[in-house]
Amino acid sequence: MPGPVKRSRRFTPTYNPATMKRLLRLLRLLPLLAGTLSLLGGPALAQMRIDVSGVGATQLPIAIAGFVNDARAPQDIAAVVRSDLARSGAFRVIDPQQTLSDTAPVDFAALRTRGADTFVAGSVAKLADGRYDIRYRLYDAVKQAPIAGESLVAPEADLRLAGHRIADAIIEKLTGEKGVFSTRIAFVSKQGNRFRLNVADWDGENVQSPLVSPEPIISPSWSPDGGRLAYVSFEQKKPVVYVHTLATGQRVAVANFKGSNSAPAWSPDGRTLAVALTLNGLSQIYLINAADGANARRLTTSNAIDTEPVFSPDGRTLYFTSDRGGSPQIYRMPASGGDATRVTFGSSYNVSPRVSPDGRNLAFLTRRDGRYFVGLKDLGPGGNETVLTDSGQEESPSFAPNGRWIMYATQQGGRDSLMATSVDGRVKQRLSSSLGDIREPSWGPFLR
Repeated sequence: MPGPVKRSRRFTPTYNPATMKRLLRLLRLLPLLAGTLSLLGGPALAQMRIDVSGVGATQLPIAIAGFVNDARAPQDIAAVVRSDLARSGAFRVIDPQQTLSDTAPVDFAALRTRGADTFVAGSVAKLADGRYDIRYRLYDAVKQAPIAGESLVAPEADLRLAGHRIADAIIEKLTGEKGVFSTRIAFVSKQGNRFRLNVADWDGENVQSPLVSPEPIISPSWSPDGGRLAYVSFEQKKPVVYVHTLATGQRVAVANFKGSNSAPAWSPDGRTLAVALTLNGLSQIYLINAADGANARRLTTSNAIDTEPVFSPDGRTLYFTSDRGGSPQIYRMPASGGDATRVTFGSSYNVSPRVSPDGRNLAFLTRRDGRYFVGLKDLGPGGNETVLTDSGQEESPSFAPNGRWIMYATQQGGRDSLMATSVDGRVKQRLSSSLGDIREPSWGPFLR
């Protein structure tokens, strides 16, 4: 959910003026106002660039050799692996300045001289059917023994994905943490007078645009299986919630009720969407079928604006934003309905809740001294609230599926970009495009 209004164009609301007045007091709390945001982009979407700052508490030294025959493939697999591990902040990547297959003898003494504790070698071979066989082996340079390895067969279009999967396997083997390199992100850009809903690899490469529209697109949200995106589009001159199947391009308007339809959030089983609707004047939380929008059921019945719902990982709890206490704060309630309890207290303005995949932490947008930061709250008893970001112009936090990273939109030097920060705040990655602003990030689930 975007934060404070920076740039907007006029939009005539379809519901009563009293509601609109309260929405303005909430500083763009309802996604309707976020949809009016003007993303000032260039004539075309540029290749993404990642700039990394900071390192993890511990960096593991790893050497990654060039894969044998990698030069014959249209994608440098070893380079993808090196880039992924380096950007994680958890590794100090060493170039052994050699090309070595997964079956070749290894000079462990030379690797130790270069400071490597682990070593990766591999090979790429084109098969008769046009696919590629990618093999790698991970060695413990101290014990001088292989500790992991496998063979992946991939079509040419999935060679980068194969590199990401190898990096995932390496980081999980060495740290015990599941890697997110083979996951995808969704985000919104604007080129000229056209908005684009984009899907890309976690590092911004392989950008595809399943939807291009002359009207704003906001609030993308991934289905739990990673096959669908729910989002809000203004193609009908009002906010309507769609569900878009990425493999087929089919999309369905699942919330097109009178007034505003916004803030879609998936239940963990993928069958239900929580949405914010203004059926009775004020924005309230409803549940609808994700497939067709049927069986709309109202969950909140307050005299306040309730919006931005999100499910807990077990599906039993809904977190949402409300001004029922006089200022916008985050509340939680049973997903089946019932009393709501306030969750955030560290500021007079806390919005845009996102629950970590393990249910232990809450990321949110918090206003401090007139500036907007990404906050993190421990959801355990007496949990603390901390501020993770520093520019003060943040929006739209989204957890990585392993819960170790939070991606968000930010602004620096008058340009919009995406940032990802580790939950301990030590490592930050900026994703930017040379030809335009990008916003509204949503980090997808693990691929199955």
